Amino acid sequence: MIIKGARVIDPANDIDATLDIRIRDGIIADVASGLTALDSEEVLNAEGLTAAPGLVDVHSHFRDPGQTHKETLHTGALAAAAGGYTSVICMANTLPAVDNIETLSDIIRRAHDEKIHIYQTAAVTRDRAGESLSDMEALKEAGAAGFTDDGSPIMDLSVVTSAMKEAARIDTILSFHEEDPAYVGIAGINEGAASGRLGIKGADRKAEYSMVERDLKLALDTGARIDIQHVSAKESVDLIREYKMKDRKGLIHAEATPHHFSLTEDAISAYGSLAKVNPPIRTEEDRLAIIRGLADGTLDLITTDHAPHAASEKGAALTEAPSGMTGLETALSLGITNLVKTDRLSLPALISLMSLNPARLYGLPAGTLSEGAPADIVLFDTDLEYTLTEDMLHSRSFNTPFIGKTLTGRVKYTISDGQIVFSSSSSH
Repeated sequence: MIIKGARVIDPANDIDATLDIRIRDGIIADVASGLTALDSEEVLNAEGLTAAPGLVDVHSHFRDPGQTHKETLHTGALAAAAGGYTSVICMANTLPAVDNIETLSDIIRRAHDEKIHIYQTAAVTRDRAGESLSDMEALKEAGAAGFTDDGSPIMDLSVVTSAMKEAARIDTILSFHEEDPAYVGIAGINEGAASGRLGIKGADRKAEYSMVERDLKLALDTGARIDIQHVSAKESVDLIREYKMKDRKGLIHAEATPHHFSLTEDAISAYGSLAKVNPPIRTEEDRLAIIRGLADGTLDLITTDHAPHAASEKGAALTEAPSGMTGLETALSLGITNLVKTDRLSLPALISLMSLNPARLYGLPAGTLSEGAPADIVLFDTDLEYTLTEDMLHSRSFNTPFIGKTLTGRVKYTISDGQIVFSSSSSH
């Protein structure tokens, strides 16, 4: 296949130019101008489109095994491809938790049947209970992409210290959900105007930044590489910036989600449980702090925290409904709409945050259009406005507040290992 005439953005090679891409045997064979197609080669006319390395999400929930009424490996893969993602790392909070080789190996085996690359983390602690470490070394050898108790903060200082020392020893990544339950009333709703309107105690920002500070200090002390997940509070951004200035080894990394840079706590009033997420969406001041953190490199990853739930579950009372929203299919559009079109980030910077940086952190064969790299490519129209409808979505769940919203920037094709795995013209 030859992709002709796209604006090619490849931050790994500092490329931003109109070029052609030749794909041969699932590998990028050439990136240049004026390539001539052979008779045997399919030509994909990409004039007016941008071609970039396939997106990489290092924070997704496919709910498989245990909650496949919400999502499966297959439906998650379909949603990822529709959003331009060719590589996804799934979290370990399945049922049972991925704290053993049997569960990990089963997921990895079944993931091979899908058309995108699905990687699986393992739990830091047994049953994600925060009390005793899993056999991290054996799980890494069995294929764990990293380690996380995501959804459950590790409160015991001795346990998290031991985990960081072990992670440093075996050279792996620890991802941390930072929310001290002592400062959380009703999770998923910001303690402030949002909780005040409801007459409840919500999740205070100190729940996050107190634990962020603890783990930033520990990372520098132990030499562990860490990923602070889904940052929501301006104090957390400030702490990460401060500690990154002390970090000479590249140990500290941090995520922002599209919902945290796109929405404020007012979304709870507008969308109810569809905007209920952990940690909660906070104030405009927090949103702008997150955007500044993305712009200056303090936050070096954009992740989706794709968290599907069934309609019946989200339809419960707001204080009882589970937290989380789907995100794989809207992330690129939200980045273009709320970061690029507002001149907060350049398009190459957005691609770095959504592809190159996460691939590099986790050592994945992705995030670049270098010759010889896997032909994982997303082609999208940066200027196309569309209104998101349920029938555009491929996830098994539809719990997103962005249905009915007009967004800018739509994925047209996703190519994984040289094969078209999503085309907007043929999607349902």
